[in-house]
Amino acid sequence: MGRVAVIGAGMGAMAAAARLAVAGHRVTVYERTDTYGGALRRRERDGFAFDTGPGLLPLPAVYRDLFVKTGKEPLEECVELVQTDPSARHVFPDGTRVDLPNASRAGVVAALEESLGRGAGQRWGDFLVRGREAWDRTRRPLLEEPLWPNWDVLAGREPYPAVPHRRLLRTRQAATLAQVGAWELGDPRLARLLESHALAYGLDPRTAPASAAVLPYMEHAFGVWYVRGGLRELARAVHERCVARRVEFRFGTEVVRVVEKDGRAAGVELADGTVEEADQVVLGVRLGLVACPHEAPSDGEVPPRPADGPVPGRLTVLLALRGGRDADAVHRTVVHSPDRDAEVEALFGRAPAGRRGGVTPTVTVLRPDDPALRPDGNHESAVLTATVPAGLGPAEAERPEDRPGDRLGDRSAEQWSEPLAELMLTAAEAAVPGLRERLLWHEVRTPADTRRETGTEGVPAPALAGGGAALLHPGNATRLPGLHRVGGWSHPGGGLPHAGMSGALVAGLVVEGPDFRGSQ
Repeated sequence: MGRVAVIGAGMGAMAAAARLAVAGHRVTVYERTDTYGGALRRRERDGFAFDTGPGLLPLPAVYRDLFVKTGKEPLEECVELVQTDPSARHVFPDGTRVDLPNASRAGVVAALEESLGRGAGQRWGDFLVRGREAWDRTRRPLLEEPLWPNWDVLAGREPYPAVPHRRLLRTRQAATLAQVGAWELGDPRLARLLESHALAYGLDPRTAPASAAVLPYMEHAFGVWYVRGGLRELARAVHERCVARRVEFRFGTEVVRVVEKDGRAAGVELADGTVEEADQVVLGVRLGLVACPHEAPSDGEVPPRPADGPVPGRLTVLLALRGGRDADAVHRTVVHSPDRDAEVEALFGRAPAGRRGGVTPTVTVLRPDDPALRPDGNHESAVLTATVPAGLGPAEAERPEDRPGDRLGDRSAEQWSEPLAELMLTAAEAAVPGLRERLLWHEVRTPADTRRETGTEGVPAPALAGGGAALLHPGNATRLPGLHRVGGWSHPGGGLPHAGMSGALVAGLVVEGPDFRGSQ
C-alpha cells in the first residue's frame, strides 16, 4: 500500500484518513490550524462551553458505519448520543408555537394538526411522503456513489413528485421549494417550516429545486441527535480513531500546492517550501485554497459553482446566562423571521445595505441540557445562529471597490455584526424567557471567524438533484490521477452526514480505483 497525503483535518478528511489507514495506507494529515474538526470547534470561557459550528447531528448512521469499518469500538462507546425530543420547537410570527416530535411522522402530523389547525398536519404528512419518494430516487446516485460521469442526468431530472397545480387556466408543477410551499402546503406557516431547512444551508427557497424537500424529510425520518459534551466530542472521537489507526497529524502545517509528476499527483508542497512525497493526495479544503494542477473543470465536468463564488455564511452569538434552564425549555427552537420576503431579499437579493442590515432573520436557538457546557446548575449556555448574506465580513486586505455591488460586505464586521446580533437577541426572547435579564455576556462570531478556522466564510449546501446542476458539487475524482476531493465543498456536499459520506467515497476510489461505484 502507498503513502496518502490528506490536506485538511475536517470531518470528511478525517473520515477518509481513518478508512484509508485501515486499508493499509500510510496516511499523513496536514492541517493549517492547530486543531482538527474543521467547523466543529469549541469555545470555552468562565466555565461555559459552546459549539461554534454544527450543534446537532442528523443521520448518525454515517458515523456509526465509519466506526464499525475502522475499529472494534462502535460509535456509542466513543461518544454518548442523545436523541433530542422534540426535534425542534417552531415559533411563527403570529405567535403560534409547535413542538415537533423526533423521528415520528404520526407525531409530527398530530402536533401540526393541533397547533396550526385542521388539515395542516395531513398536508405536511402528505408532503413528507413525496419527500420520501425524492429521497428514494436520489439516495443511491447522489449520496452513496461517486458523482456519475453523466452527471447532467442528475442536473435535469427533478426527483420530487410535485402535485399538479391549476393556475391561470394552466396546470403547473412546483419546480422550486418556494413553489412547493405555496402550492402544496396551503398555510404560510407550513411554508416557513419547509423553507427554514433550506435557509439553514444558505439556499434561496425561490431558486432551490423542489428536490430540497429531502432536507426536512431526512430530519423527520431519521431524527436529530445531540452528542453529550457538544458536537466537538464527535470530532474528538473521529480524531482519536484516526490516531488509533496510526494516521499521522501535522498541525500548524499549511499546504500551498499539490505536486504533479509524470502526469499524476505525487505529493504536496508546504508553505516553507518543503515537498512531501505521496502516492495519492486527498484535498479536504475548498477549491482555490491550495494550488492544484488542472483545477479548472474540463468539458463535461460538473461546474464547481458551489465552490466557485461566495456563498452565505452564519452569524453565531454565544450566550452565557445566569439562572437555571426553565422547565419548558427545549433543545432547539426556530424563531421565524417576521418578514419572510424581506429576509430572502436581504440574503439573496441586492437591496441597499442599510435596509438589509435591519431585517430580523430566522434565528435558531440551541439550549442543550448538558452540565458539561455550564459552570453549574445556576447557569446556562445557549447558542444563536442565523444565515447571513454572502460576502459579509470581507478580509481586511480587500478594498470596498474590489467587492461587488451594494452589499453588507461593504461595511466592516463590527458595523454590521453587533446590530444584527441585537436583532437576533430580541428574536431569541421568544425562546428564552427573560433572556435580557439573565444575560451575563455574549460573544459574536462572524463569517470572518469561520474563515480563520476553515479557510472559507461560507457554509456549503448538500448536493441536490435538479436545478440545472446548481447544487451539484465537484466530483471526488479529479482530472489529475491520484488527486481526490473530500469534504463539504465536494460531492455530495455540506453537512456532517454528507462529509462522512464523502470520506467513504474517496476511500473507495483510492482503494478500489476509478471503477468504484459506492457501497453495496
